[in-house]
Amino acid sequence: MDVKRLLLLIPLAVLAYLIVVQWNQDYSQVSPEPEAPSFTSSSANGEAQQTDPDGLAVPATRSASGDVSQAMPDTSASPASGRDLIAVVTDVLDLRIDPQGGDIVYAALPQHRLTLNSDRPYVLLSDSESRSYVARSGLQLDGQAGRIAFTPEQTEHRLAEDDNRLEVDLRAEVNGIDIIKRFTFERGNYAVDVNYYLTNSSETPVTARFIGQLARDNSSDPSSGPALGMQSYLGAAYSTPESRYEKVDFDDIQSGNFENVDAQGGWVAIIQHYFVSAWAPSQNQQNLYYATTDSQNRNVAAFAGPVSTLAPGGEARLGATLYMGPKVQDYLETVAPNLRLTVDFGWLWFIANPLFWLLDQIHSLIGNWGWSIVLLTISVKLVLWPLSAKAYKSMARMRKLGPEMQRLKEQYGDDRQKMSQEMMKFYQKEKINPLGGCLPILVQMPVFIALYWMLLESVELRHAPFMFWIQDLSVKDPFFILPILMGASMFVQQLLNPTPPDPMQAKIMRMLPIVFTFFFLWFPAGLVIYWVVNNIISIAQQYAITRKIENDPSIGKGMKTK
Repeated sequence: MDVKRLLLLIPLAVLAYLIVVQWNQDYSQVSPEPEAPSFTSSSANGEAQQTDPDGLAVPATRSASGDVSQAMPDTSASPASGRDLIAVVTDVLDLRIDPQGGDIVYAALPQHRLTLNSDRPYVLLSDSESRSYVARSGLQLDGQAGRIAFTPEQTEHRLAEDDNRLEVDLRAEVNGIDIIKRFTFERGNYAVDVNYYLTNSSETPVTARFIGQLARDNSSDPSSGPALGMQSYLGAAYSTPESRYEKVDFDDIQSGNFENVDAQGGWVAIIQHYFVSAWAPSQNQQNLYYATTDSQNRNVAAFAGPVSTLAPGGEARLGATLYMGPKVQDYLETVAPNLRLTVDFGWLWFIANPLFWLLDQIHSLIGNWGWSIVLLTISVKLVLWPLSAKAYKSMARMRKLGPEMQRLKEQYGDDRQKMSQEMMKFYQKEKINPLGGCLPILVQMPVFIALYWMLLESVELRHAPFMFWIQDLSVKDPFFILPILMGASMFVQQLLNPTPPDPMQAKIMRMLPIVFTFFFLWFPAGLVIYWVVNNIISIAQQYAITRKIENDPSIGKGMKTK
């Protein structure tokens, strides 16, 4: 390359770099989340508001006792304008509860920021113009034609610093049935126990059934920024003893393709990047899992518990656990069996799970996720060291014996069959595996893909700093320095590899570092750190093996010269 061309390419490369950095700053901003709603009641004396027209409908199905349960007309609340919302604040949750039905219409997570440099909390549930995502719960109760209008004891609740537990009670009376809807919160816990305490003060028996629903529109995932490649799952899922983890995407819900499932225990959830909401009923009861849409065309993933009968003067408690928070496996495992599977590591989960366990163990010792990734990379490289060494030896032999291979090609170039025979004899004589150079990449690809999903799904890396300009390992390098280093390391590796005999193949190989650099621009910084460290170790290993092979006089001593 002449000096004039080089002087032209350098400023063009710098200009392209500055354009990409500026584009990243302009178009990777996260849309602001809605503020916590605070509505003023239009009824000064706290009388019940008019019920809404849409129902918490349960599909007609046979219960465990064999009776047919009809659709429940308990209605869903549209945005709760005109009503006082009940504010509940703990150390990890900031909620708003609509007294009309007792639904959670807003949930913010104070310990998870909206963005890295924001003081605002991440909002998981919200019923606003930009996004509608709520957690609903109700009763299928004899004689109740709409949502229950509860009377709260107070409209503001806060977990005191010296308390570990907070109970929020909503009260109502329906046709002689005294109802207390109780939300129980614990310090440091994203799981909330939601229970109905029923007392039948009437003279006739009544039946009751608990229903839990998660309703979400088709808006995009606010916790997943712009990226290339594989995306984290956004949709519904459920679990039963027969199916530990089954996804139900929103398209199937909208088209009505989901078949109701009757099973003991289990859970139902709506999953997005880093966060999840889930209803987990008692694992000892028979539950109906179903999916539908409501009058606002939201996707509804739900369960209905068994039907309970209250004799006159009888009492009952119906409820479930609602989880609203980050996808931390230790948290999820305490809520329900297999709920940790919502941390979806993809089809290579059997590789990703032990990798995450090792990463977590390293982090518990050094306290920095970035350096934990570096040490994890070294550990993985040590495990793959023998396979890589074998491949690099084959590549080093091909590099040293390249002149002889070129001579055979020129000698038998007109007779392809003869040239192939002579080349195979040459490979056998010199103990060369022509495919050996591909082995390191082939071995690393499953690990690379598993690491991609593991780093993509691990909320522990969200807003986790490394050092210098890398302050969030879950997103791309803001200045793209790591991807450039990765591309440069790939180029150095190519210098150690034998030159392909085919000119076209050689050109393609020279383009690979540029292509990979482009793709890695939008990969999470944590993943690029893995690849850069892996390349540096590979370069050192390959260089040492190549020097050893080239200085071995016994290799290629019988080569002919032109």
